[in-house]
Amino acid sequence: MKVKDSATARGPIAVPSASPHTEPPVPPVLRGTVLAVLGVTAFSLTFPGTAWALEGFGAWSVTGLRMLLAGLLALGWLLAAGARLPERRHRVPLLVVAGGVVVGFPLLTTMALRTSSTAHAAVVVGLLPLTTAAYGAWRHRVRHSRTFWAAAGVGAAVVVGFAVRESGGGLTAGDLLLFGALLVCAAGYGEGGRLARELPGWQVIGWALVLCLPVAAVLTVAALAAEPVAPTGRAVAGLAWLVVGSQWLGLIVWYRGMGLIGVGRASQLQLAQPLLTLVWAVLLVGETLSPLAPVAAVAVLACIAVTQRSGRSG
Repeated sequence: MKVKDSATARGPIAVPSASPHTEPPVPPVLRGTVLAVLGVTAFSLTFPGTAWALEGFGAWSVTGLRMLLAGLLALGWLLAAGARLPERRHRVPLLVVAGGVVVGFPLLTTMALRTSSTAHAAVVVGLLPLTTAAYGAWRHRVRHSRTFWAAAGVGAAVVVGFAVRESGGGLTAGDLLLFGALLVCAAGYGEGGRLARELPGWQVIGWALVLCLPVAAVLTVAALAAEPVAPTGRAVAGLAWLVVGSQWLGLIVWYRGMGLIGVGRASQLQLAQPLLTLVWAVLLVGETLSPLAPVAAVAVLACIAVTQRSGRSG
């Protein structure tokens, strides 16, 4: 090699240039919001799906089959993807997710729907956004602005007021079960949303479902032996949605969305869920829609807009 020579080859240095057709990356907040909205849409069909399933199966059978079939689906997915076992520090939060989202909420709401209408149950569960945000703030020490809490409180008040008015001014016998479902589901959402910052959303719900497989198998066998079974097309379709839509795909996008925008902000998007469920209750279950529903919808959407623009995401 001569003096002043270089070991670097002469010639133009290739510098990658942006293609004129390259799309700019989607901001995480927007992506998380879209995913959370997809989850809310899937969840809004849960109560109509449960009502359909109860036409051919008992409440315990619906709960057991929902857990078992979704658990087997998750197990197959995890094995096919070669997912590693969760770390030790993830196991307790996963147990909370399993107890709240896989067992507690489906069981309590299914039992409540034996005496409550789909529309009434949907609006009572409209308190879930507030309870989820409160759990996230307490458990993970997240501080939201006063504007956030004010909007969340107003949204919850609108939903509860609408529920009480629609039920004739009082609470139904199934409301205690629904309130219990709110508490356990809020814990499951709060822990799962936090886990989704470290694990993919499909692993969060996937491992929670797998943890419940032994319980699900025993419950399903016992329930099918004790309860009458008369599956119709609608009952099977409702159960299929609970397994694939509500318990699997909906929770995958929901946890991923919470991981991107935070538990608090994502939870407030669920203020729209009861109103969506009311629409499905009319179209799929044959229930009637109150004239006040559009008014409540506008008020709730306004509250959602405020919560998305204020406070920390958590």
